[in-house]
Amino acid sequence: MLTRSDILAASDGAAVAVHRPESQGRVLLVCEHASRRLPASVGDLGLSSDALISHIAWDPGALAVAKRMAELLDATLISQRFSRLIYDCNRPPESPSAMPEVSEIYEIPGNRDLSPAEKFARTAALYVPFHDRVASEIALRRQRGAAPVLVTIHSFTPVYMGKRRDVEIGILHDDDSRLADAMLNGATEGYRVERNEPYGPADGVTHSLRLHALPFGLLNVMIEVRNDLIADVDGQERAAGYLARLINAALGTFAP
Repeated sequence: MLTRSDILAASDGAAVAVHRPESQGRVLLVCEHASRRLPASVGDLGLSSDALISHIAWDPGALAVAKRMAELLDATLISQRFSRLIYDCNRPPESPSAMPEVSEIYEIPGNRDLSPAEKFARTAALYVPFHDRVASEIALRRQRGAAPVLVTIHSFTPVYMGKRRDVEIGILHDDDSRLADAMLNGATEGYRVERNEPYGPADGVTHSLRLHALPFGLLNVMIEVRNDLIADVDGQERAAGYLARLINAALGTFAP
């Protein structure tokens, strides 16, 4: 039976990174698609270098925006340290998208015909520690009597399958739209902001919200930023500042 150690060697480091663990703010930031790194055990998954730096491997700019938001919001940030190509931590283990054989126009040979043991090993090495870390952070804050606010940060491509996307920031939610509603009400200028675009719950993208926030009634939202707008430091700073202000204003409409 393959184990998690067959996926991550000691030289790969931990599956999860925690930034600003000492922060005292209400918001807990999560970035599931922060990295395009692959563990040494899987090589390049049979993909070209172009594919491995493209959006299929990660969310470009998302981690930089999330780190700056963590500073502005005095928030803790939990991020995945490996590419979603080996395991997409915003998908449950039973989802075909968790370890996709095809992503957009790219076939992924290294994900083809994975055995149950191989899938289990990836899940144990990457998905479980990531979500255990998010869950433990939420539990710790709730034990202290502070209900955390879960905010997940993503980026998306300006063109998908040949179709241009005009939306610049997506405010996504599942069944609980309270925080999304408040943010959308305050999004009056700066960016073209839309609800549940370019994805929504029907696309299976709200897994982290459903797993960690909805069962406990926690305020939550998923944010998507078009990646051409955060391709450099200036764009990342602008987006992070805008989103931090939007979140703070929205949270001001709720009781502490």
